[in-house]
Amino acid sequence: MPSMKAVQVSKPGGNFEVVERPIPQAGRGQVRIKVEACGVCHSDAIVKETGWPGLQYPRIPGHEIAGRIDSIGVDVTQWKPGQRVGVGWHGGHCFICDPCRRGDFINCQVEKITALHFDGGYAEYVIVPAEAVALMPADLPADEAAPLMCAGITVFNALRNTGAHAGDLVAVQGIGGLGHLGIQFARQMGFRTVAIGRGGDKQALAKKLGAHEYIDTDAGDPAQTLQKLGGASVVLATAPDSKSMSALVNGLGPNGTLMIVGADLAPLSVTPVQLIFGNRSIRGKASGTARDSQDTLEFSALSGVRPMIERYPLEKAAEAYQQMISGKARFRVVLTMGS
Repeated sequence: MPSMKAVQVSKPGGNFEVVERPIPQAGRGQVRIKVEACGVCHSDAIVKETGWPGLQYPRIPGHEIAGRIDSIGVDVTQWKPGQRVGVGWHGGHCFICDPCRRGDFINCQVEKITALHFDGGYAEYVIVPAEAVALMPADLPADEAAPLMCAGITVFNALRNTGAHAGDLVAVQGIGGLGHLGIQFARQMGFRTVAIGRGGDKQALAKKLGAHEYIDTDAGDPAQTLQKLGGASVVLATAPDSKSMSALVNGLGPNGTLMIVGADLAPLSVTPVQLIFGNRSIRGKASGTARDSQDTLEFSALSGVRPMIERYPLEKAAEAYQQMISGKARFRVVLTMGS
């Protein structure tokens, strides 16, 4: 049988293994994608380190996939071989549970997650449900598109669902893998964009990414600075630090929203009074469906929003993962499959 190169993990906490596997065949309702690039995301640690209820090993990680449809299974009518596509965290839905019947596919009661419910994109080929596929613009390179399938959609979809209008003050907390994209999207959406980071050394980068203002949390209370600027309509919290997020609630203007996309297990520290006075709110936002991913790709191609990436060949997945998990990457790591 024809074979492909893949990188798998045999157990939680195990090493990355470069292996040869038979090229899988697309089943009913599925498509096969020849992978050109796959982002290395912090959530890949679920496969690499911690496991997931029901996750079967060995497992191929990777949920920031960019490539080209290679073949389609029975009953797939919306896709055809040769199309450039991407796949993100949301790996499919059932269409029949109550959320799905309302069109709320991201909250499907039996949602599939790419690389957790089926093998992911650290491989030359991947099989995915047809409903998990997003069309990729022709002029968007695969290695730049891949991180947009998770990091990109996460901040783009959150920002466009805040209710903020062009000209509103929108602050982005954190200038990392999510934040450096959030700043770009906020600027391109027409918001008065404020970047919030730690240390004066990040100011030049924040301005280069499109921030109108930069707030150094080492230099003073960021909430007070936001209020001096008029109060934020939205604070997009991308850095997974509940203490830092909580400190920004007082920086919200009337009817302002703290929109959380950075996942931290620690509780927030906010009083009811902080929310009642000013009609403030706190929300979380999951990444989104394949249609949301496609919107992200199309907007990025139109506006010039791009991730800052470091490229590694598939065979160096272990090195790439270590670069990401150590926090040394500037700012997204991408595996490439060669020509």
